[in-house]
Amino acid sequence: MDKMTLTRMEYYGYHGVFEEERKLGQRFYIDLELRLDLRQAGINDDLTQTVNYAEVHELVKNIVEGRSFKLIEALAECIASEILATYTVIDELTVKVTKPHPPFDIHFEGVTVELLRSRK
Repeated sequence: MDKMTLTRMEYYGYHGVFEEERKLGQRFYIDLELRLDLRQAGINDDLTQTVNYAEVHELVKNIVEGRSFKLIEALAECIASEILATYTVIDELTVKVTKPHPPFDIHFEGVTVELLRSRK
Protein backbone atom coordinates (compact mmCIF):
# COMPACT_ATOMS: atom_id res chain seq x y z
CA MET A 1 0.00 0.00 0.00
CA ASP A 2 1.22 3.49 -0.85
CA LYS A 3 1.19 6.38 1.56
CA MET A 4 0.84 10.13 1.63
CA THR A 5 2.26 11.97 4.64
CA LEU A 6 1.32 15.43 5.85
CA THR A 7 3.92 16.47 8.39
CA ARG A 8 3.68 18.90 11.29
CA MET A 9 0.66 20.90 10.24
CA GLU A 10 0.30 23.70 12.79
CA TYR A 11 -3.03 25.01 14.08
CA TYR A 12 -4.26 27.12 16.96
CA GLY A 13 -6.95 25.36 18.96
CA TYR A 14 -8.83 25.43 22.23
CA HIS A 15 -8.38 21.94 23.64
CA GLY A 16 -7.54 20.76 27.13
CA VAL A 17 -8.89 19.43 30.40
CA PHE A 18 -8.53 22.80 32.10
CA GLU A 19 -11.03 25.55 31.34
CA GLU A 20 -8.20 28.06 30.93
CA GLU A 21 -6.72 25.97 28.09
CA ARG A 22 -10.08 25.95 26.30
CA LYS A 23 -10.36 29.71 26.84
CA LEU A 24 -6.83 30.88 25.87
CA GLY A 25 -5.92 28.21 23.34
CA GLN A 26 -2.50 27.12 22.11
CA ARG A 27 -0.65 25.60 19.16
CA PHE A 28 -1.16 21.99 18.15
CA TYR A 29 0.77 19.97 15.58
CA ILE A 30 -0.93 17.33 13.46
CA ASP A 31 0.83 14.63 11.43
CA LEU A 32 -1.08 12.36 9.06
CA GLU A 33 -0.02 9.22 7.27
CA LEU A 34 -2.64 8.19 4.72
CA ARG A 35 -2.47 4.72 3.16
CA LEU A 36 -4.08 4.37 -0.23
CA ASP A 37 -3.37 3.17 -3.74
CA LEU A 38 -1.57 5.97 -5.61
CA ARG A 39 -0.73 3.96 -8.73
CA GLN A 40 -3.33 5.46 -11.10
CA ALA A 41 -2.65 9.01 -9.93
CA GLY A 42 1.04 8.45 -10.61
CA ILE A 43 0.51 6.83 -14.01
CA ASN A 44 -2.07 9.34 -15.23
CA ASP A 45 -0.81 12.48 -13.44
CA ASP A 46 -4.42 13.06 -12.39
CA LEU A 47 -5.48 14.79 -9.17
CA THR A 48 -8.91 13.14 -9.29
CA GLN A 49 -7.25 9.75 -8.77
CA THR A 50 -5.66 10.68 -5.47
CA VAL A 51 -6.47 12.66 -2.34
CA ASN A 52 -6.08 16.42 -2.58
CA TYR A 53 -3.90 17.18 0.43
CA ALA A 54 -4.94 20.84 0.41
CA GLU A 55 -8.50 19.66 1.06
CA VAL A 56 -7.31 17.30 3.80
CA HIS A 57 -5.48 20.21 5.44
CA GLU A 58 -8.67 22.31 5.31
CA LEU A 59 -10.73 19.50 6.86
CA VAL A 60 -8.21 19.10 9.71
CA LYS A 61 -8.00 22.87 10.20
CA ASN A 62 -11.79 23.11 10.56
CA ILE A 63 -11.76 20.41 13.23
CA VAL A 64 -8.76 21.67 15.21
CA GLU A 65 -9.66 25.36 15.05
CA GLY A 66 -13.44 25.06 14.97
CA ARG A 67 -14.16 22.61 17.79
CA SER A 68 -13.03 22.09 21.36
CA PHE A 69 -12.05 18.81 23.02
CA LYS A 70 -10.84 18.08 26.53
CA LEU A 71 -8.52 15.30 25.37
CA ILE A 72 -6.13 15.24 22.45
CA GLU A 73 -7.17 11.59 22.10
CA ALA A 74 -10.70 12.81 21.26
CA LEU A 75 -9.31 15.38 18.82
CA ALA A 76 -7.26 12.67 17.07
CA GLU A 77 -10.25 10.32 16.94
CA CYS A 78 -12.43 13.01 15.37
CA ILE A 79 -9.79 13.76 12.74
CA ALA A 80 -9.40 10.08 11.87
CA SER A 81 -13.15 9.50 11.65
CA GLU A 82 -13.79 12.55 9.49
CA ILE A 83 -10.99 11.73 7.07
CA LEU A 84 -12.12 8.11 6.66
CA ALA A 85 -15.73 9.22 6.17
CA THR A 86 -14.76 11.87 3.59
CA TYR A 87 -12.15 9.97 1.57
CA THR A 88 -13.28 6.43 0.84
CA VAL A 89 -10.09 5.72 -1.15
CA ILE A 90 -8.06 5.83 2.08
CA ASP A 91 -7.73 2.34 3.52
CA GLU A 92 -5.84 3.21 6.69
CA LEU A 93 -4.41 6.24 8.42
CA THR A 94 -2.27 7.30 11.32
CA VAL A 95 -3.04 10.54 13.13
CA LYS A 96 -0.55 12.14 15.50
CA VAL A 97 -1.61 15.08 17.64
CA THR A 98 1.12 16.92 19.54
CA LYS A 99 0.41 19.38 22.31
CA PRO A 100 3.75 21.17 22.65
CA HIS A 101 3.01 23.03 25.87
CA PRO A 102 0.87 21.05 28.30
CA PRO A 103 0.00 23.07 31.40
CA PHE A 104 2.27 21.57 34.01
CA ASP A 105 5.75 22.19 35.28
CA ILE A 106 7.89 20.19 32.89
CA HIS A 107 10.31 21.11 30.14
CA PHE A 108 10.02 18.89 27.09
CA GLU A 109 8.85 19.04 23.47
CA GLY A 110 5.27 18.15 24.30
CA VAL A 111 3.00 15.17 24.45
CA THR A 112 1.82 13.25 21.39
CA VAL A 113 -0.95 10.74 20.89
CA GLU A 114 -0.89 8.51 17.84
CA LEU A 115 -3.92 6.62 16.52
CA LEU A 116 -3.98 4.01 13.79
CA ARG A 117 -7.40 3.54 12.17
CA SER A 118 -8.46 1.48 9.19
CA ARG A 119 -11.55 0.94 7.16
CA LYS A 120 -11.42 -2.84 7.75
